[in-house]
Amino acid sequence: MDSIRSLHPLARAWLLDGPLSPYVDAFEALMERGRYAEGTVSTDLRALAHFAHWMTRCRLAADQLDESLVELFLDSHVPRCDCHATALRTHGDLRASLVHLLALLREQQIIVELPGPSGPIAEELHRYNVHMRDARGLGVGTRKGRLAIVGRLLQCKFAGTAIAIGELQPEDVRGFIATELTRVNSVSHASALAAALRAYFRYRATCGDALHALLGVISSPARWSLASLPRALTAEQVQLLLASCADARSTPLRMLAMVHLALDLGLRVGEIARLEMNDFDWRAGTVTLKGTKSLRQDVLPLPAATGEALAAYVMHERAATTLPTLFVRRMAPHDRPIGVDAVSRAIGRALRHAGIDRSCHSLRHTLACDLVNHGSSIKEVADVLRHRSMNTSLIYAKLDRHALAEVALPWPGSTA
Repeated sequence: MDSIRSLHPLARAWLLDGPLSPYVDAFEALMERGRYAEGTVSTDLRALAHFAHWMTRCRLAADQLDESLVELFLDSHVPRCDCHATALRTHGDLRASLVHLLALLREQQIIVELPGPSGPIAEELHRYNVHMRDARGLGVGTRKGRLAIVGRLLQCKFAGTAIAIGELQPEDVRGFIATELTRVNSVSHASALAAALRAYFRYRATCGDALHALLGVISSPARWSLASLPRALTAEQVQLLLASCADARSTPLRMLAMVHLALDLGLRVGEIARLEMNDFDWRAGTVTLKGTKSLRQDVLPLPAATGEALAAYVMHERAATTLPTLFVRRMAPHDRPIGVDAVSRAIGRALRHAGIDRSCHSLRHTLACDLVNHGSSIKEVADVLRHRSMNTSLIYAKLDRHALAEVALPWPGSTA
């Protein structure tokens, strides 16, 4: 209640005597559970007080609230607000606080959950998702991306009606692809579109639909297999990267630990985000990866440098938490696990600070190229990177300098 007492008396009256008064204690408990800073809690309570005052003026009850009323308050009331000067008017702070409020009211079942997809399209997407998961063994990220594309296609053709895939015409598919490429015009998006639509039409073919004509109109952009070279870091760039982590102004130990996991073990950013404390056997020097892209459990050796970086992070920077995940959030709410984007941002920040124009995935390429150039076979590279197909690893054969030197023909006119 210290945060409540710190409020201006008028704002305190708005909050404790208004329609949100029954939920103030629960809101403070929510903030405490997320270990929000004291200043943030005070700001959130000021936002709730202003909103409660507006609710009183509009004669609104808590069980009537939803996103549309929050938008009405932010877009219509706040710009022309004539409330007392103590009322918080910062748009971003108000929105963030009211998002927490709606979540709390839904948690307590005061207001209904946001409606999910419904109708024939939602049912079709659910069936397709089950097929991709159980019959194809696809990961969550792949399924989510393909469902988004297929959902937009079905919405364009069958919105508000029953789904009849046989009514789809080649012109419908061509028009949908053209619209999508107008929205996001990139080679990677075109490839994702082609893969998602082909996979869905093949699924519908197994359901008895004749869709050969539709498959014929889907063309992929020219991306020849093994045409490019993996963009790996040089030894000098690796040293610069590790040094840049040590010089980071915030959470250098966490950044260094993430970089080591990607660089020494070739972990994907999603795998780093999902690591838990009990995945590590410190005595045996191993780490167990669960729920990987290949949908299997892998046990990898833990290099000494990686183990030391992880231990330093756990002992000196990892916040006290009941979460099992290895990496935890730097900012509130601290009661939620870290996301994939946080890992990407941390490694990307380290690369930019070192002046290296590469993606996070380049650290994985660096490990593979280093293995090849130190005599490892392509099979060993595939095992370390946990590729399901050996063909995925073949591109690294193009960087095997020693093997290529043995088969290289002398240059015409040279003395070699």
